[in-house]
Amino acid sequence: MTIRVAILTVSDRSARSERPDASGPALEQAVQARQWLAVQRAIVPDDLPAIRDQLAAWCATGEIDLILTTGGTGFSPRDVTPEATQAIIERPAPGLAEAMRAASFKVTPHAALSRATAGICKRTLIVNLPGSPKGALENLEAIVIVLPHAVELLQDDPGAEAGHGRAG
Repeated sequence: MTIRVAILTVSDRSARSERPDASGPALEQAVQARQWLAVQRAIVPDDLPAIRDQLAAWCATGEIDLILTTGGTGFSPRDVTPEATQAIIERPAPGLAEAMRAASFKVTPHAALSRATAGICKRTLIVNLPGSPKGALENLEAIVIVLPHAVELLQDDPGAEAGHGRAG
């Protein structure tokens, strides 16, 4: 299944061109390696309205199945990606964030500090990932097996329900 993906990097320094975005390109490579389409990429500062508005605009197009955000999920006062995501999602998908934290905790106890969330806006799934390339890729890997099925369900694919109960 081809999944249309948008990648949003949330970083004050990258948005100001003070530091190159490393996580966005790493996620784009991971997406392309799965034969999914990276259809949009953007960088915004750690600013709730900027994050929320970009997410909402992408969801409104109906042309994106999955949005991966990277950055802004920690404890810093400027880390507001989960709040921006929660502002536009219609239905939460807590199992995805729980699975990412559980997998990450096996690598580092700091995973317990992740505030990442996931949810559905219209027919688009939004998943918050950490800001480091390593963390973003590890967290994506933790849930990648269920993402095609999640997209099938969101797109109301008639065969999607038949996939329940199978591992891949």
